Amino acid sequence: MTPHGARAGEDAEDLDIEEVLALVKNSNHLPDPAARGGTDGAPAPHGPGSSARPDPHHRATPWPEARALAERAGRDAARAARRAPVSAPLDTALGLTLAAPLDALTDLPSFDTSAMDGWAVCGPAPWHVRDEGVLAGHAAPPALTDGEAVRIATGARIPPDATAVLRSEHGRTDDKGRLHATKDVIPGQDIRPRGQECRTGDQLLAAGTLVTPAVLGLAAAAGYDTVTAVPRARVEVLVLGDELLTQGLPHDGLIRDALGPMLPPWLRALGAEVIAVRRIRDDADALHRALGASDADVILTTGGTAAGPLDHVHPTLSRIGAELLVDGVKVRPGHPMLLARITRTQHLVGLPGNPLAAVSGLLTLAEPLLRILAARPAPEPYTLPLRDAVHGHPHDTRLVPVVLRGDEAVPLHYNGPAMLRGIAAADALAVVQPGGARPGQEAELLDLPWASGGIGVCFT
Repeated sequence: MTPHGARAGEDAEDLDIEEVLALVKNSNHLPDPAARGGTDGAPAPHGPGSSARPDPHHRATPWPEARALAERAGRDAARAARRAPVSAPLDTALGLTLAAPLDALTDLPSFDTSAMDGWAVCGPAPWHVRDEGVLAGHAAPPALTDGEAVRIATGARIPPDATAVLRSEHGRTDDKGRLHATKDVIPGQDIRPRGQECRTGDQLLAAGTLVTPAVLGLAAAAGYDTVTAVPRARVEVLVLGDELLTQGLPHDGLIRDALGPMLPPWLRALGAEVIAVRRIRDDADALHRALGASDADVILTTGGTAAGPLDHVHPTLSRIGAELLVDGVKVRPGHPMLLARITRTQHLVGLPGNPLAAVSGLLTLAEPLLRILAARPAPEPYTLPLRDAVHGHPHDTRLVPVVLRGDEAVPLHYNGPAMLRGIAAADALAVVQPGGARPGQEAELLDLPWASGGIGVCFT
């Protein structure tokens, strides 16, 4: 490897993360949150100093608008934080976004190589075959002369003056040991010439490209040991509730915590670094101390977002002077989710405590926020017809687990707010508009990380 292959971006100036955000294609199909009024597009009634308990008369945010507000919050935080790009070793870079172009550090291939096992030949047949062959990874072999051939392996250096590579299955030897071709030999066949894929200095990938397994392979082939990338957003998960068990069977009114095991790998699939998972009892002071001690970019809480006697998230946010950007969303399940700005660079996403409702909040508010902080491109929206009718809410959007079968989405049962059985078998969530959907009606789909066939399948 060349010495300068040890550092990414050596020949290209690193971009500021805000510039990378500008390069990434973001969702332009979402409404502009600024249309609602208030500071930075936030709903004006939910700024600092809002009431300790949610106002029962406040108007919940429509689902598409809530996602747009989460994106806007991510952009504002990225601008305020001005996070510097990081130099990430290839074995830790999966899922990051390039903050500098990936330029070729060498020609690829860096020398003429054989594309097949067979013989390197010179001139017309028949050929006398040399005794010693040419293997990959060896020094340059001696030049061939007319009428000569040499055994060669895939990836080995082509001898000087070779005419072509004759594949093993296309050659035969006569009783005098001379090599003949059973098919016409075209000059240059099965030779990969130097620089066929790229020349030194060519841009292989632009800043803003998501690092996939194939990107890692390309970077390694091009001589990189590290890539210059947007750092991961740091997330702390606070699991709230006295009733949660971490092991064993439910008993005596206690239930197993489903969100503690589920959320960290899901957040990593969204491009975040989970720095801690902490369990907080139903105690307002304990929650207040936890928020004050966190230096995460995003704090994710589970439960406690409604207005019950043990729901401490709203009063605690009011106590610390946080700004509510989203306070309830017109979506089922997950209506009592929230998004708050604690500082210019720190946000809190409050998920409902019911498992499927928490997933709804994760995809509605956390995914757009974390996607922007990671400078990831927005997924292209797409629709499929629903095979079966879906009952809808009169006024709110519904998110319903579905499996994809051919060119249809099949709604799954067990889709209540407290259920995970449906989504555990699902490929996506269907976005069902208020009023429901009839069989054959098109619905927008939100792919789940493990079913998208993309980077999201990598949870670590």
